[in-house]
Amino acid sequence: MAQSDSASGLRAGFRGLTTRGRSFLAAGVTAVICSYLLDQDALLRVGVLLAALPLAAVAVVANTRYRVASGRRLSPRRAIAGQEARVHLRVDNVSRVPTGVLLLEDKVPYVLGPRPRFVLDRVEPRGHREVSYRVRSDLRGCYPLGPLQLRLSDPFGMCEVTRAFTASDVLTVVPLVQALPAVRLSGEWIGQGESHSRTLALAGDDDVILREYRPGDDLRRVHWRSTARYGELMVRREEQPQQARATVLLDTREIAHRGSGPASSFEWAVSCAASVTVHLLERGYQTRLLTDAGQTVPAPGAGGSHGTAADSSGLILDALAVADLSDGGTLSRAEDPLRSGGEGLLVAVLGELDDTQAARLGRLRSRTGGAVAFLLDTGTWAGLRMLAPNTGGDAFRARVRQLRESGWTVIPVRAGDSLPDLWRAAEGSKTSAPYREEAGA
Repeated sequence: MAQSDSASGLRAGFRGLTTRGRSFLAAGVTAVICSYLLDQDALLRVGVLLAALPLAAVAVVANTRYRVASGRRLSPRRAIAGQEARVHLRVDNVSRVPTGVLLLEDKVPYVLGPRPRFVLDRVEPRGHREVSYRVRSDLRGCYPLGPLQLRLSDPFGMCEVTRAFTASDVLTVVPLVQALPAVRLSGEWIGQGESHSRTLALAGDDDVILREYRPGDDLRRVHWRSTARYGELMVRREEQPQQARATVLLDTREIAHRGSGPASSFEWAVSCAASVTVHLLERGYQTRLLTDAGQTVPAPGAGGSHGTAADSSGLILDALAVADLSDGGTLSRAEDPLRSGGEGLLVAVLGELDDTQAARLGRLRSRTGGAVAFLLDTGTWAGLRMLAPNTGGDAFRARVRQLRESGWTVIPVRAGDSLPDLWRAAEGSKTSAPYREEAGA
């Protein structure tokens, strides 16, 4: 086994000969051949010396057995599109002998920037070195980082061998999240607000929710009238604090969006959904993300109902980081989760709609406590046409009017509009307000 390892190390060393090493070896062999042909002993000595240098470098590098450990730390692990993240690398020499010069190279996708390379001087036994580099992406997504590659080289640069670690990490680039102002939307219900107090105040003694007595229950919760009626101990059930619920519906249909890249209507919709979701979670809402494909994040029983707001926010932002356009033609697959979700606030970020889809959304309005629709005028994202006035068209105005007549609070959105301003406008928006175009916007 030792001979096999040594042979494989030598083969790797010969494959790692640099241009300088190959040149020295070729020059040495040529000098040796010429010395025999010309009968020149001095030329033979020169040839042997030239050939011995790269061969000695191969032997040294092939038999180098450094025990080196590496670690990687991301700050932050979840970056926002367009903002920088820093990657910290640590290399530990866990052997009892010092290392030579180490060349480090970390593998990163080209979208994050050029591959970082570092030269580390001699690392003492049990010592370590730390380096860092920055990455940045304007495109959301999940990007692998690593594995870290370690290059071993001789002092003369004759031979260079690459050895790779196995560990890698993933940098998640989430959509841009904008801070939204605190507003009170039409039909909004806050679980700890005044409306909840009024509901409890109107509840009489006969409205108390009861259950059978269980060992360990506080006797002060015994409801004696019901105990006498049923012939067994009955206690008042503890009131569970009700939490306001919200659903953010994201329209990911490819046919409903225009434009390409970071400036497309779809990317604006994803950023809008992320901003609204984070804002509602910060206000105490139990919030879920729903797509036209019927996918719900957090999934029932995870994050949203049993985790913290930070857990739910992380799950939703991770899902939005990899959200892609779907091939669906309608929003029908999202209707069942909306029906089963019960009342609460519904915020929909919608692309192009036809009469049928608008009518179906109108019927869902009655099942929610409040409904706000960001309706994208996708024609304004279609290239240079966004510079022309009155690009909304009669069809878009008809969709706005149809949804408002169904009880939705509709916020028309054009390319370049500010999301915080639109969110603020939703507070005072009335369902009957007309849609006004801004010529030349």
